[in-house]
Amino acid sequence: MTPEALAIVGPTSSGKTALSIEVARRVDGEIISMDSRSVYRGMDIGTAKPTPDERGGIPHHGIDLVEPDHRFSAGQWARYAREVIPQIRARGRVPMLVGGTGFFLRALVDPIFREPEMDPAARAALAARMEAMSDDELHRRLAEADPDGAARLQAWGGRQRLMRALEVPLLTGHTLGWWHQNSPPEAPGVPVLPFALLVPRDRLRASVDARVGAMVAAGLIDEVKALVARYGENAPGLNAHGYAELIPYLRGERTLDEALELVRKNTRAYTKRQDTWNRTQLPTGAVRLDATRPRGELAGEIAAAWREATRRT
Repeated sequence: MTPEALAIVGPTSSGKTALSIEVARRVDGEIISMDSRSVYRGMDIGTAKPTPDERGGIPHHGIDLVEPDHRFSAGQWARYAREVIPQIRARGRVPMLVGGTGFFLRALVDPIFREPEMDPAARAALAARMEAMSDDELHRRLAEADPDGAARLQAWGGRQRLMRALEVPLLTGHTLGWWHQNSPPEAPGVPVLPFALLVPRDRLRASVDARVGAMVAAGLIDEVKALVARYGENAPGLNAHGYAELIPYLRGERTLDEALELVRKNTRAYTKRQDTWNRTQLPTGAVRLDATRPRGELAGEIAAAWREATRRT
């Protein structure tokens, strides 16, 4: 099928933002953020959300969609993207999906099941109980309710995914895997042409460390303070790297140096998971690119591949 959008994926600090701007200029594109934290308003520094200047006049979508005290799932993002992609195409422009959240891309290309009915009050009560649990406790309970799901999330985990995976069997009596097999997809998949940036581990480590330092200099500590004051420590958005590690510092439970080292450590671990995902889980036809090459060269290759792919039919 002819792709309806191109995607640029890669681990945190791999240079996706600057490259995507260059590609957008070459293909007349509009960017849809594919980042699970950039959807939150007020979370600007810790998510490295592109500033208006960094966007270079290129329209950006998928940023600042909800408040940090709301949950925002891969399914919600996919529904949003399915609305925006045709609008961009109707303007004669190219939809570009840019980010490091692989589950978002999968939900668009291979849509999730149509969700079962779940009582809103029961969901809210369960969410409140799960928020008080540690990640280890969530994983232990998931292993009891859905062993296969727990095994999968051991590699691809994350607090929100753990809570989602536990919520479904507890409220419906069936696991996420069961629903995937027995419930039809909520919509047809959207064909995309994905490009994945590959970065040597030592270079990525250095980029992550430099990025954390730049965030602190830009006012990350004050951003976290303001968000906690407004939304509380348990707001779903604030369990992101760069925020969760700093909350104990604000409570006086760890030093700033300890907190920032945890930010660096956890972010590096996350980039490793992202890199593994991009090497093994991307849709068929993904083009893998050495991100150490010159940006202009990469942008030219992506633009040429896109034109070729959309010229075939």
